[in-house]
Amino acid sequence: SVNTYIVHMDKSFMPKVFASHHSWYSSIIDSLKSTNIPQSSPSLIYSYDSGAHGFSAVLSGNELETLKKSPGFVSAYLDRTVTVDTTHTPEFLSLNTYSGLWPASNYGEGTIIGVIDTGVWPESESYKDDGMSPVPSRWKGKCEEGQEFNSSMCNSKLIGAKYFNKGVIAANPGINISMNSARDTAGHGTHTSSTAGGNYVDGVSFFGYAKGTARGIAPRSKVAMYKVLWDEGRYSSDVLAGMDEAIDDGVDVISISMGFDGVPLYEDPIAIASFAAMEKGVILENGIPWVMTVAAGTIDRSFTGIVSLGDGETITVLGRTLFPASALVRDFTLIFNKTFSACDSSVLLSNIPRGIIICDNIGSLYTQVREIAVSRVQATIFISDEPELFDMPCPGVVISTEDSHALIKYVASNKDATASIKFQETILGTKPAPAVASYTSRGPSPSYPGILKPDIMEPGSVVLAAYIPNNYAAKIGDYIFLSSNFTMLSGTSMACLHASGVAALLKGAHPEWSAAATRSALVTTANPLDNTMKPIRDNGDINLTFASPLAMGAGPIDPNQALDPGLIYDATPQDYVNLMPRLQHTMNFTQKQIMTITRSKSYDCSNPSSDLNYPSFIALYDPNVPKTSVKIFNRTVTNVGEGSATYKVEIVQPEDSIIAVSPETLVFGKTYEKQSFRVSIKYRSNKTGKVSFGELVWIEANGKHKVRSPVVVSPVVSSGELGFLGA
Repeated sequence: SVNTYIVHMDKSFMPKVFASHHSWYSSIIDSLKSTNIPQSSPSLIYSYDSGAHGFSAVLSGNELETLKKSPGFVSAYLDRTVTVDTTHTPEFLSLNTYSGLWPASNYGEGTIIGVIDTGVWPESESYKDDGMSPVPSRWKGKCEEGQEFNSSMCNSKLIGAKYFNKGVIAANPGINISMNSARDTAGHGTHTSSTAGGNYVDGVSFFGYAKGTARGIAPRSKVAMYKVLWDEGRYSSDVLAGMDEAIDDGVDVISISMGFDGVPLYEDPIAIASFAAMEKGVILENGIPWVMTVAAGTIDRSFTGIVSLGDGETITVLGRTLFPASALVRDFTLIFNKTFSACDSSVLLSNIPRGIIICDNIGSLYTQVREIAVSRVQATIFISDEPELFDMPCPGVVISTEDSHALIKYVASNKDATASIKFQETILGTKPAPAVASYTSRGPSPSYPGILKPDIMEPGSVVLAAYIPNNYAAKIGDYIFLSSNFTMLSGTSMACLHASGVAALLKGAHPEWSAAATRSALVTTANPLDNTMKPIRDNGDINLTFASPLAMGAGPIDPNQALDPGLIYDATPQDYVNLMPRLQHTMNFTQKQIMTITRSKSYDCSNPSSDLNYPSFIALYDPNVPKTSVKIFNRTVTNVGEGSATYKVEIVQPEDSIIAVSPETLVFGKTYEKQSFRVSIKYRSNKTGKVSFGELVWIEANGKHKVRSPVVVSPVVSSGELGFLGA
C-alpha cells in the first residue's frame, strides 16, 4: 500500500549540483521511481524550506525504506489529520484611542498577520482597505487565483491569500475539491482573521444583539490568509505547507488555532514550523514550549431577554438568550407542570397547552433547548445555573435558580399567571467577568509539562466577527436557517485571534522585541482579578471555584500595561535548543528527532538545561509517592523601563509550599541591563492530586511597574489524562 509521508532532511547534505532544495528532493523521488514497481509511482507533493527542511510525498513501504538510506535523511512519519481548535472585546481589553497600545502602535499599522485556517470571504466589509497604508515593500506573498477568487480581491488590507490542498488530494485520490481556492466555505477563517485584524465596519450586529462598530484588535494591520483546512479533509502536510509559505512571505504574526492530539513534537508540523518562525521573531499561539498559549474566557457583555410577569414585576435575565428574532411573546399563559418540566421529550412537550413553558433545573440545558426547539412549544423559560449559553433556536430565555424563586411563587399563587418576553437586548458591564470558559484547553501541556501552560487568557466566548453569507449563522427550530455577514462564535480559536491582534499591536510598538519578549510582557502584566476585584472563577469547575493558572495562565491580558512591562524574561532559539535534550530525556527523543525541529546541526547542544528563562514557574510531583521536594529555577530579567530602577520581590506562597528568592532586590543602572535571580520551591506531594498556586511579583521601588509571575505546584499528569490542546 502507499501513503503520504512527511520527510525531514538535513540540507547540509544537498549536493552542490542542485540549484535548490526542491531540485534535490525531486531528484530523490525520481531515483525511487527507477526501482519502483509500475503499479505505484512515488510522487512529490510539497517541498518545505522556511518552516521545515524536507518534503511530503506519496510512497510505498519499500520506497520509504529505500529513502531512509539516502544521504541527509533525518526522519519520516505518516501524514495525519488535524483538529481545529467583535464589537466590544477591544473595549473589554481596555484598548482606547487616546492612550496606551492602540495609539502607540498606530493600531497595528504595517504589521502583517498570517492566519492559517479555512480561507477568507474577501467581499466582507472587514477586509475593505479604507484608510489603510500601502502594502509593505518587504511583503513577498501574493493573491493566488482559484475558483471564485481572483487576484483583484486582495487589497491593502487583505494583502495575500493562498491555498494548499495537495495533501487532501493525495490522501483521497479522485476527490473533487468543492471550492478549489482560498475562498472560505466554513466561516471559521473569515471569523478568526477579522477578529485579529478586521477593518472598521459600522452598524453591525448579530440579529439585533451586540449592535455597534466591528473591528479587529489590530484594525490597521495587514491580513494574509493561508487556507489549509478543507471540507474534504484536514492534513498536516497542507498545514506545514501553509506555515512554510507564511514564514517565507514575511508575516510578523502567525495565528493558528488547531493541533494534533497525542503527537510528539518531532512529528507535529506546527511545533516544527513554529520553531523556525520563532527564530525569525514571528509570534505564534499554540501549546508548545516556544509558542504562546492562550486560554479562552468570557467577557462583560450579556445578551438578554427581559421577562415581565403579569403582576408587573420584572425579571431581567442577563446574558441568557440569543434567540435571533424579535419574537412577540406578550401576555402568554405561564405553564409549570412537574409532569413535563424536565423538558426532555419533544413528543411530550408537543402535546401541552399553548403558552410559556417553565423548564426545571434538571439534567442538561443543551438537551432541554434541543427538545424544545423541535417541539410545538410557543416560548420557554429555562431554569439553569449552567454558566454559558451559546445559542437559542427557540423563543426562550435562561434564568438562574435564584431568579426563579419569584417566578415560581407568582405561578403558584396565580391561577391565570401570564408573562411577556422581550428579546434582542445587550447589556455591558456584566459582573463578574471575565471567567475561564468551560470549554477552554487546560494544562499541564503534554508537549512539555515542565513549562506552565497556558500563558494568558483572552476573550473566546460569543465573539462577534465577520462571517460567510452562504452558511447559516443561526437557526430557529430545526428547519429554519438564517444567514448573516457577522456571527457569534465561541472557542479557543477566538481567544487565539485576540492574542494575535494584540501581538501585532506590540510588534508595531516594539519591533525590536523577540517573540519571547512579547510573550513575557503579556504574561507579567496580566490581571488575575475580575471586574469585582475578586479572583477569576473557572466555569469549567462544577463548584465554580477560583481558576488556577493551569486554566488561565497568568490571567486576562492588559494590552496597555504590556506596552510598558518594566522587566522582560527573554529567550533565544539556543535556549530552546538547550531544553530539547531534556525533552529527549523525558520523552525518549533521539538526536535526529530533535534535528527534525531545529533543522540544523549548527546549534550547540553541549549545555542542556530544563530551566528555560520563562515568565512563570511550575513544580511537578507524583501523587503516588509521598515525599518532599525542592525545585530550583534560575531566571534573568532585562530592564526595558526608562533608565535606572530597583525592584523588590513579593511572594504569595502556594498552600503547603515555601518559595524563596535570592536576591530579594534587583538593581538596574540603565535600560536593557540584565539581572539574574534564583527561585527555590519547597513542596510536598499530595495523594489527592491537589493543585496549589501562588505568585512571584517584582515591584518597582517608587515606580509604576509590577512584574508578576504565576507559580503552580501540580501533580504529574499522564498523557492519557491531559485535558490540554482542545479547540
